[in-house]
Amino acid sequence: MSSMNDFFAKVRGEFPALTQKVHGKNLSYLDSAATSLKPKSVIDRITHFYSYETSNVHRGAHYLGDVATQAFESARHKVAGFLGAASSDEIIFVRGTTEGVNLIAQTFGLISVKEGDEILITEMEHHANIVPWQMLAEEKGAKVIAAGILDNGELDLEDFKRKLTNKTKIVSFTACSNTLGTNNDMKLLTKLAHDVGAKVVIDGAQIVSQAPVNVQDIDCDFFVFSAHKLFGPFGFGVVYGKKALLETMPPYQGGGSMIAKVTIAKTTYNDVPFRFEAGTPHVEGAVGLHAAIDFIETIGFDKIHAYEMELLKVATEKLSAIPDLKIFGTAANKGPIISFNLKGAHHSDVGQILDQEGVAVRAGHHCTQPLMARLGVPGTVRASFSVYNNYDDIDALVKAVVKAREMLL
Repeated sequence: MSSMNDFFAKVRGEFPALTQKVHGKNLSYLDSAATSLKPKSVIDRITHFYSYETSNVHRGAHYLGDVATQAFESARHKVAGFLGAASSDEIIFVRGTTEGVNLIAQTFGLISVKEGDEILITEMEHHANIVPWQMLAEEKGAKVIAAGILDNGELDLEDFKRKLTNKTKIVSFTACSNTLGTNNDMKLLTKLAHDVGAKVVIDGAQIVSQAPVNVQDIDCDFFVFSAHKLFGPFGFGVVYGKKALLETMPPYQGGGSMIAKVTIAKTTYNDVPFRFEAGTPHVEGAVGLHAAIDFIETIGFDKIHAYEMELLKVATEKLSAIPDLKIFGTAANKGPIISFNLKGAHHSDVGQILDQEGVAVRAGHHCTQPLMARLGVPGTVRASFSVYNNYDDIDALVKAVVKAREMLL
């Protein structure tokens, strides 16, 4: 493991944010499930774009317009390869996972869901994978139902199967719970949904930085993720959709770029994916995501997974040894996320004490209020790990939690 530690010590050096101190302490950033820090290669690529390539895309009649357009579309090709898509035409650029789910709900959902139909989700979903379906269901007279979870945080597969019926038109689930870290079997759940004729939407926001994804192998119909959780910029994300489905879907927004021809009487729409990308796009988001994927590929998912699982193992063991601490989500297959509470202490108070010790965590309901209701708590403290973390960060976390226990209990 020592050689791997040396390798990731060099990786850590690529993140300028970790050179600073917080409240006089070295920063231990353990909030990657909310957003990842950005490596120098991504920061430099975006800076270069703004310095030397600034232009709108697709319609400039000059050199910079050509350069920006090439960079933008190169990013689309990069993402298609990253996800194992059949074509770059299946990649739509959006503002993030949230807009991605809304786009699917308000396009595919509008034409495929009718009164009396059902949309199946799970109890572990982020609000971004709940509320858009509720809005669609209310509009169409359909119903959103949720498969339950087991006490260890795993999906209750038998309940999932029971709730799949001929009324189920859409199944939408997270690949990895942002609160519990639970990894779901994307390929199995997709097959089960397809067996009843339902289409599948996967929230991949947490999984894309942890493990390779091949949408063709999974056979999902849609897959969404955000760049900012993948070492990339804020305000940018991706919708993958099978091209045959995308071609049946109406536009999400109207404006420039998404049109073929406009007259006062009628507008005809552009081909996919441009039909869904109205207006001036987030070009620097695309080039930043391209650089982020390059960064991941230089490390390799095998190394990333092994290292993050080792951090998770050590952190779980050390936190579990603290009296009065309860961990939520103990599935055998989980990502590098630990949610916990100190019994008798409010999660926000614990989070504030950790912050004073230079340890950045998330404290709250993590946009998963239905899950919190299932767990019987208002919120948790969440520590999440990434490639730039090390054992010193774990020790800082444990020391700060012990201090919080001494102060609060």
